[in-house]
Amino acid sequence: MSKKMITTGFALAGVLALSACGDSSDSESGDAGAGEQSSQEAAASPEEGASGEQAEMPEADTSDIPEVVAEVNGDELSGEDFTVLYESQFQQMAMQSQMTGEEPDQDQLKEQTLESMIGNELLLQDAEEEGYEASQEEVDAIIADAAESAGMGSPEEFIEAYEEQGMDEEQLTSDAESQVLINQVLEQLEVPEPSEEELREIYDEAVAAQEEAAGAEGAEGAEAAEIPPFDEVREDLETQATDEARNEAALAHVDELREAADIQTHL
Repeated sequence: MSKKMITTGFALAGVLALSACGDSSDSESGDAGAGEQSSQEAAASPEEGASGEQAEMPEADTSDIPEVVAEVNGDELSGEDFTVLYESQFQQMAMQSQMTGEEPDQDQLKEQTLESMIGNELLLQDAEEEGYEASQEEVDAIIADAAESAGMGSPEEFIEAYEEQGMDEEQLTSDAESQVLINQVLEQLEVPEPSEEELREIYDEAVAAQEEAAGAEGAEGAEAAEIPPFDEVREDLETQATDEARNEAALAHVDELREAADIQTHL
């Protein structure tokens, strides 16, 4: 079973990024918007650094990747799968480095990527032990969601783009099946409903941050950046709080699985 995951829904690649990557690759929590904006700015001017000078795009170093990067309860994680995931993560960091002028820490990113793969494998093994299965309808939904997230008009267009990267539809289906199984495990985790106090705290923090940013732009900017009243955004706040709680529950579950697992790394 492939370990290259389509990051959608409760995908662990996003969940672990919240903890392991220190939000370096657009965590799927409240900071996601800021990360997306930075990526878009970098993409708009990929060769221009923060100072306006031309900067070289750093290259991913995969020369030291072994054939097997880890073994999890006897199952091998291949260097080939690691390289695909690592290069994807590195590309995002490299784009951000064009804005900040700070070179990506490749050793740290490799460690984070490996931890993400191990976490994926632990959840897949957990899903198989629990007897979860991926229906064709669920697999199709994952692919459709991935196509929409990628801004493509149809799953067929997404599959075509996937194949252009040297992979095939069978591989994509296998990846989607794995994602469905991971989602099923994470959906079973108990997540408490956010309290009114928590929602108010999130809202007040957002208002304070927006006011600080708008204040730097002057009165006109402050008026344009005004946040809607609490009641109007309450549903969005509940979604954000629930996502953050689910991420924490997922990380805690992976930690539990790790304690009972036999894990050997070779990176």
